[in-house]
Amino acid sequence: MQKPLAGIKVVDLSRFIAGPYCTMKLGDMGAEVIKIETPERGDDSRALGPPFLNGESAYYMSFNRNKKSVTLNMREEKGKEILRKLISEADVFIENFRIGVTEKMGLTYDDVKKIKEDIIYCSVTGYGHNSPYREKPSFDVMIQGEAGLMSITGFPDGPPQRVGVAIADLLGGFHAVEGILLALLVRNQTGKGQFVDVSLMDSIISILTYQAGNFLATGEVPQRVGNRHPMITPYESFETKDGYVIFAVGNQRLWENFIKVLGREDLNEDPRFADMKSRNQNPAELKEILEEITRTKNTDEWVEIMEKEGVPCGRIRTLDQVLTDPHVDVREMVLEKEHPTAGMIKLTGVPTKLSLTPGEVSAVPPTLGQHTDEVLSKLGYSKDDIKTFRDKKIV
Repeated sequence: MQKPLAGIKVVDLSRFIAGPYCTMKLGDMGAEVIKIETPERGDDSRALGPPFLNGESAYYMSFNRNKKSVTLNMREEKGKEILRKLISEADVFIENFRIGVTEKMGLTYDDVKKIKEDIIYCSVTGYGHNSPYREKPSFDVMIQGEAGLMSITGFPDGPPQRVGVAIADLLGGFHAVEGILLALLVRNQTGKGQFVDVSLMDSIISILTYQAGNFLATGEVPQRVGNRHPMITPYESFETKDGYVIFAVGNQRLWENFIKVLGREDLNEDPRFADMKSRNQNPAELKEILEEITRTKNTDEWVEIMEKEGVPCGRIRTLDQVLTDPHVDVREMVLEKEHPTAGMIKLTGVPTKLSLTPGEVSAVPPTLGQHTDEVLSKLGYSKDDIKTFRDKKIV
């Protein structure tokens, strides 16, 4: 069976994370992704590190598998001509430049639509094309702060915290995938392309969900509560003899099992803890009582005990523990592939499992300009043409 996006061609002018993460996911599902990079240094993320594997950035490689790299000097008219040819054969065009850059390049949606009438044009920016902040530069950590996520992340007595990955960029990539797929469905039905406007700010606001809902309902500003859940108690990490254990006691039935295992059924007689509403109003007092108990055993002991009784619990694991877990092997979430310069490399796998048309890591992240000759040849340029382009530093 063909992959779901077989036959879809993507011209990718994005760099860093949000756009490349989007196009990587499209490539996983069979789209032909042609990544346009500058001849001098390529995507800026190629320089981010360490670590580097034989000169190849691990950072870059984590977002750029299943793509073809073409170097193109778009400051030259011949470079622009080549790009227009690529666009004329494409289904999707994606960029994540700061607003105003595509106007200078002659690559706005209106410009690109003149080349390919039914193109799906996706623009990923910090704030969106009609925002009052549209021209502000943006990076992930700025958006995490500006969109309120950092204000609710961290402990009450500590500073605001960013999430441990570039969550604004990654969510922007997810929403770009969603927008592109929806636009492709519409094009199949109507024959019309459209402009997909994805904002990192919107992406974070969209996941505030119940925190935003609480504020909109009450006007009360949510505060940082550490690992605790604002509406479920106990639902956080607790200190053990050798580390921490996580308990997620999400309803009253689980609470009854939980305190029975702890030998503290008397807590039901305490009005501070008898039901979820009461526990949510007295989380610190309950945590103090529970940690006197949890500190008496090791983390693994608590996990074994609670799992037998059906109480959701877990460990706080480091990435070396996670990425060597049997789950990762069975679910093919770490794969080993050979790279032309970096040698054998390991990459995370495809998370969406389709039974009939599964995605695949079929190509490792490309070296800079690796596919320039191949792609230009398919556009009709001869070997002599390509040599001339290279001599003139157009590719």
